[in-house]
Amino acid sequence: MKAVVLSGITRAGDVTLSEVAVPEVRPGWVLVKVKAFGMNHSEQILRLHEIENDYIQKPVIPGIECVGEVADASDSGFKVGQKVAALMGGMGRSFNGSYAEYALLPVHHVFPVESRLPWAMLGAVPETYFTAWGSLFEGLNLKSSDWLLIRGATCALGYAAIQIAKAYGCRVMATTHRAEKLPLLAGVDEAVLDTGKLSGNLAGVTKALELVGPRTLLDTLQCMKKGGIVCNTGILGGVYTLNGFDPIKFIPNGVYLTGFHSNWPTREVMGEIFAFLDRKMLEPCMGAVYDFKDIREACMALDSGKINGKIVVTV
Repeated sequence: MKAVVLSGITRAGDVTLSEVAVPEVRPGWVLVKVKAFGMNHSEQILRLHEIENDYIQKPVIPGIECVGEVADASDSGFKVGQKVAALMGGMGRSFNGSYAEYALLPVHHVFPVESRLPWAMLGAVPETYFTAWGSLFEGLNLKSSDWLLIRGATCALGYAAIQIAKAYGCRVMATTHRAEKLPLLAGVDEAVLDTGKLSGNLAGVTKALELVGPRTLLDTLQCMKKGGIVCNTGILGGVYTLNGFDPIKFIPNGVYLTGFHSNWPTREVMGEIFAFLDRKMLEPCMGAVYDFKDIREACMALDSGKINGKIVVTV
């Protein structure tokens, strides 16, 4: 089969397809014929930096998510030809991931899919929509009556969160730090140019999805109505930790701070997401679609940061 195989730091322009053996099935694992996969910032980090760490299996096929058909069900209970999605759980780091024609995946991170969507659109769903869904409903306990602030909304995760929240009935305010991207937020109730300081200008925000991360988190906390919740999910601001963070001083009285990590998807939640998309007749927010033979160009597009929406590769 054809696959992207990484052994060390690899720039996007150096990504190539190699011929490797189709993985041999073993108990507890499912062989999936990959039909499409979404691309993620974490895969860029793997190629350019993280692959040097000892905890990364090398050589490794990257890719933390995919959709496809079961090629060999092993002892999983799946049926050959069944439509499935897979994400996280060590994909593309602890074991080979989805940048390949076939992927051998642990059964506990493979989920059945029932959806009207074509493969390319399905490829945009697993990681992005699971993270958005978990942030909104597990992290923020979102209600249709909420006024939701999405900070750093012009990214694939932000677009998915906007789509879900609006379909759920929420009032949504979304921010971007680039004026030229404000038109991309046309579907929200209020689009705001983020100068780095929103506090003092907002009132009544009940829930906030923080995608910029620690760079703006303290300011976001100051924007909240008493009883409000902030979920920190993203790190788009390039600041990864808060040194000297004092929760007593920095979290306003009666405001709650939580986070969401997407490493533990469940069959129940993935089923809810696909059912919601079908019920609301929603189509995933896609920025670009590439054929697998053009994976080099897809990686270059990912690294450029110029694609507005999810990048999907069809296999």
